[in-house]
Amino acid sequence: MATLIEQKYIAAHPGSAQRHEKAKHMFPNGVTHDARRQNPFQLYYTHAMGPHKYDVDGNEVIDFWSGHGSLILGHSHPEIVTAVQQQMAKGTHLSGSTDLEIRWGELVREMIPSAEKVRFHSSGTEADMMAIRMARAYTEKSKIIKFEDHFHGWSDYLSADADGIGGIPKEALETVIVLPPNDISLIEQTLQDNDDIAAIILEPTGAHMGLEPILPAFLEELREVTTKFGVVLIFDEVVTGFRISDGGAQSYYGVTPDLTTLAKILGGGLPGGAVCGKAEIINMIEPRDDADFNKNRRIAHNGTFNANPLSASSGIKALEILKRDPINEKAIRMGNLLKRSLNEVLSKQEIPGCVSGVNSLIHIRLGTDHDCDHEICMLSKEDMGKTTNSIRNAQLNLALLNNGVHSGTRFIMSAFHTERDIAKTAEAFGNALTDVRAEGLI
Repeated sequence: MATLIEQKYIAAHPGSAQRHEKAKHMFPNGVTHDARRQNPFQLYYTHAMGPHKYDVDGNEVIDFWSGHGSLILGHSHPEIVTAVQQQMAKGTHLSGSTDLEIRWGELVREMIPSAEKVRFHSSGTEADMMAIRMARAYTEKSKIIKFEDHFHGWSDYLSADADGIGGIPKEALETVIVLPPNDISLIEQTLQDNDDIAAIILEPTGAHMGLEPILPAFLEELREVTTKFGVVLIFDEVVTGFRISDGGAQSYYGVTPDLTTLAKILGGGLPGGAVCGKAEIINMIEPRDDADFNKNRRIAHNGTFNANPLSASSGIKALEILKRDPINEKAIRMGNLLKRSLNEVLSKQEIPGCVSGVNSLIHIRLGTDHDCDHEICMLSKEDMGKTTNSIRNAQLNLALLNNGVHSGTRFIMSAFHTERDIAKTAEAFGNALTDVRAEGLI
C-alpha cells in the first residue's frame, strides 16, 4: 500500500507516471542511469535555468543534483549556451585537431596543480580506466589499491567491492585490493607485503562525494608513503575537480598526486573527461623508436569524441568563467548557509542528525546524535548504517520532491542558488521531515 508521501507524489506527477509506463518496456527499470531509478517512478523534466528545473507536469523544482555535479554554473548559463551555439554552426566534429583542444588543455594545466600533460576522454569512467592503465604501464606492475565504497566509474577493474558486478571476470577483480580508508599503517603494511602494486586511487574527499570522509592528514600520509614505495597516487577528481576549489581538492588540501582524473565541471555540462598529471606517465601513450615498447608497453588510445569541438567550447567557457568570477566562493557561501539553515530545522524538530560537508558538497545524516564540525563528519560503521536507512531516505527524497526540491540526502550546490532558494529549501525540508515522521520513520 502506498504511503501518504507516495500518494501525494503520484497525484502531483501524472505525466511522469505515464512516461514511466512507456519507458519501462524500453529501458531496464525504465531509466538510462542507475542513479535515476526511483520508486514508484522517476520524474521527467522539460527545461531548466539557473538552479531551477521544470517537470512535464509543470512543477518547478529547486535542483540540487546539478547535473550529477557538473553544473556549478547552473543550468543553461548564457555564455556557455552562446559558445556551444556558435561552435555548432562551425562544426561538431572536424576529424582532426583544433585550437579549442589547445585552449582547453591550457586551462586544465593552469588550474590543476598536478597537470603537466593532459589526455582528453568523453567521461569520468574512461578517465579512471586510462589512469590505472597508465599507472600499470609506467610501473610495469599489475595491482591497484582502492578504498571501500569509493566510486571510480563502472569499468571491470574499478567495480571491485561494488554491487552489480555481473559479467566481470574474477581475474580482473583479483587485480584490485580494496582497503578501508584513513589507516596509513595498513597501507604501508600492504605495500611492504606486495611489490606488485602500481597505484592507489581514491576520491580525495571520501566515498559518495564525501559522505564517508577522508581525513586531510591521510592524504598527506598517502603522498609520503606512495613516494617511498614508488607507487602512483591517483586522485579521482571527477566530482571535486574545479569544485572543492578552482584547483580541486588537491589545491584545497595542498597535496599533489601523480595523476588526476577529471570530468563533470570540466565539460561545462557536456560530456568530457581527462587524465592529467606527470608528463612521464601521460607519455605512456606516445610511440617511441622501440618496437618492443610500442607493442607491449605503450598505451594505444583512440576515442571518436575525445576533445570534440562542442564539449571543448563548453568546457573552455566554464573554466574561463571559474577563473574570472568568484564562482566557488559563491557556491561555498550558499553551501554554508544551507548547512546552517537545515541544521536549524533539525534542531527545531528535535531530530537526531546533522547536515555537513566540504564546501559545496553537502550531506544529510539522520538517525544518530554525534559530534560534528559540519565539514568533516566521521561516524562509526554502526552510526553510518543508521544514517543510510534506505526506506526512510527514499521517503524523504519523495517528500522533498513533493515540496519542490530535488536533493535526496545530498545537495550539490551551484553558484547560482540564492538565499531565497535556501529559505525555500529549509521550509521544504521541515515539511518533508514532518511527513516522514508521520510515516513512523523518524
